[in-house]
Amino acid sequence: MSAGRVRVLRPEELGEGEREHWRALRAGSASPRNPFMEPEFTLAVGRVRPRARVAVLYDAGEAAGFLPYERGPLGAGRAIGLGVSDCQGAVLRPGLVPDTRRLLRACSLSSLAFDNLEAEQGLFLPWAAEEHTAYVIDVEKGYEAYENVLRAQSPKFLKTTLAKERRLGRQVGDVRFVFDERDPAALRTLMEWKSAQYRRTGRRDRFAQEWITRLVGRLAETRAPQCTGTLSVLYAGGRPVAAHFGLRSASVLACWFPAYDPEFAKYSPGLVLHLRMVEAAAAEGVGTLDMGRGAAEYKDSLKTGELPVYEGAATRPGAGAALHWLGREPARRAHGFVRDRPRLASLAARTLKGAARLRRP
Repeated sequence: MSAGRVRVLRPEELGEGEREHWRALRAGSASPRNPFMEPEFTLAVGRVRPRARVAVLYDAGEAAGFLPYERGPLGAGRAIGLGVSDCQGAVLRPGLVPDTRRLLRACSLSSLAFDNLEAEQGLFLPWAAEEHTAYVIDVEKGYEAYENVLRAQSPKFLKTTLAKERRLGRQVGDVRFVFDERDPAALRTLMEWKSAQYRRTGRRDRFAQEWITRLVGRLAETRAPQCTGTLSVLYAGGRPVAAHFGLRSASVLACWFPAYDPEFAKYSPGLVLHLRMVEAAAAEGVGTLDMGRGAAEYKDSLKTGELPVYEGAATRPGAGAALHWLGREPARRAHGFVRDRPRLASLAARTLKGAARLRRP
């Protein structure tokens, strides 16, 4: 069944009834209840990104779908919060299959780029150019069952991490974990650590972008059942040594910004923090922790499974689509070429770190 009328609104123009309908559609989906797909995330992005929009799709006079996005010059569109959002796509009533190009036209878009498209997004999957892996932790059966999985698949990792946690307590001071810390100073500390980590590893500093800093600040104050900003902090001797900020629904904790104080690196406080986060999330009834795409050694040690996510762009014929291709595809193909060759990828990582050291004052 295809959609009829499409109405485009700013996120803040959505009425509470429309937001409730959005939540109900999402609740009826077979996909995990990822908080990035809830209206609260789109509303927060709309407060810091003036070009944020929501297309409301109607069928038989009733709202039957929602597509959040951002519209740039020449109709170049992007998934809402692209660059930081870890789950993207449309929220549609089961059985609703809009014509993608007609939908883009209704939104005045020549293209719609995505980099973390949800696997069940049949509307946009035909436009995917690359598949990536997102790493997940399944705690549906509780933390004790998860520890048993770790003992089977990563026995040395678990034993070593727990030993470092005990050593941290002996040598630095009492170890304390807060799953949902509300102290704004702790959030500022996390962002400072994360910025330093980006610079140290030669990556672009996301927190140097004002809109991202403002977005995280707004989400830290968001307390909705399916989208709650959650700051978790590991303390030792009364001072923070590792922290993480993410978004939580009733069933999914979307892991987002983890960092630690390098002064305490020998204790692996980031790994200790993640174990305590898993334990606390399981106690809260959360069944899945989504660590997002991007390979990392700590993810390999902690994960219990993997999910596919997709990158690409839906387009419709015209100059805007051609400009999108010229601006994105050569770089994407170059990244893919490097990523598929481990030795070249390792060299690229070392080069980035070297360049970062040269940039330091």
